[in-house]
Amino acid sequence: MTTTRFAPSPTGYIHVGNLRTALFNYLIAAKSGGQFILRLDDTDPERSKQEYADAIMEDLEWLGLTWDRVEKQSDRLGRYEAAAQELRDMGRFYECFETPTELDLKRKKQLNMGKPPVYDRSALALSEDEKAKLREERGQGHWRFMLDHERINWTDGILGDISIDAASVSDPVLIRGDGQFLYTLASVCDDIDFGITNVVRGSDHVTNTATQIQIIQALGGALPSFAHHSLLTGPQGEALSKRLGTLAIRDLREQGVQPMALLSLLARLGSSQPVELRSSLEEIIEGFDLSTFGAAPTKFDVQDLFPLTARHLASLPVEAVADKLDAIGVPADMAEAFWSVARENITTLGDLEGWWVLCRDGAEPLIDEEDHEFIAQAMMLLPDGPYDGDSWSNWTKDVKEATGRKGKGLFMPLRKAVTGMERGPDMSSLMPLLQVVRAKG
Repeated sequence: MTTTRFAPSPTGYIHVGNLRTALFNYLIAAKSGGQFILRLDDTDPERSKQEYADAIMEDLEWLGLTWDRVEKQSDRLGRYEAAAQELRDMGRFYECFETPTELDLKRKKQLNMGKPPVYDRSALALSEDEKAKLREERGQGHWRFMLDHERINWTDGILGDISIDAASVSDPVLIRGDGQFLYTLASVCDDIDFGITNVVRGSDHVTNTATQIQIIQALGGALPSFAHHSLLTGPQGEALSKRLGTLAIRDLREQGVQPMALLSLLARLGSSQPVELRSSLEEIIEGFDLSTFGAAPTKFDVQDLFPLTARHLASLPVEAVADKLDAIGVPADMAEAFWSVARENITTLGDLEGWWVLCRDGAEPLIDEEDHEFIAQAMMLLPDGPYDGDSWSNWTKDVKEATGRKGKGLFMPLRKAVTGMERGPDMSSLMPLLQVVRAKG
């Protein structure tokens, strides 16, 4: 059975970059009838917060990306310690004591000598007495996994054949000096134990994957299939990381972006398939194909979400927005007629209230200087409401006969006087909804 996972750290809110990873893994599992696991990588006790864990789940539920089960790494520390001991016993795990400053000096020296800046394994030469003395001086050391210096190969689901020389990579630190288990070890243990068959994540994890392959093999686990999607950039190719504060999923929701708009865009962005608005998650699942995605950085423009949101809203029946209409005060007997007009003229649901205020209270007339006399004459010909589907055509016919105006010179000034806007819905449909025309008096 296909089993995938989304593994956010509950140290902040989900943003579009996280969501892309979550969505891909969800779609792969859903398309094959497999299992999708939400794994909270909460081994950092200082930064991990329950409020963020709750927010992550709330955002995923809003999008409809439901999970089969939740796992928390903080519940599995004993498993990670057992794996660490297993690596020690096989001679693949060793303790190091360099400070960050010392490591930085080593890297600079290697670069100056034209060598790759990888850890030199000098800790392996330490005697037990030397280690004990360093622990006394500096505290517990950090633990590194000893890589086999050979090529690490895999066929990536997006990037194709990958080959990395392990000698060009530092032995990864798996446990910090303060005892915290790092992502690389914890993730490997989880992927083995949970039977993860497919790992999809950003291309910034390619080197992680190389080292994790060797750790999985050392611990006797089955290798999942790996795929690394491109990273998102801003619309001008700029680093998205600088703008993530405005691209959290909850911020987009607050701006009125609809789930189907966001999911439709991210399910195709960066692929050879065109972005198409889908009406359901089932449609997105059916049309998803990981092999169509490329390796090049992918431009994301938040503004692209709003036309998709507008098109999605325009497709909805009144029942889908009944609660929103009720909340802004639209009477039940007017809801369907109001929605049929408003839905073609809004970008987000937040725009509905303005249209209802227009219908309920009327608009401040917009009258050009040369049209004052014309509008005054026209308003004398407008009967009091209520209006119906023929009111606009009957009124404009009477005004045309009385003033001789026609075409744009007739219709545009009247629209502006009644709605306060130069463009908008078909006036024959809007007039029956108007309870007040402020230009009349």
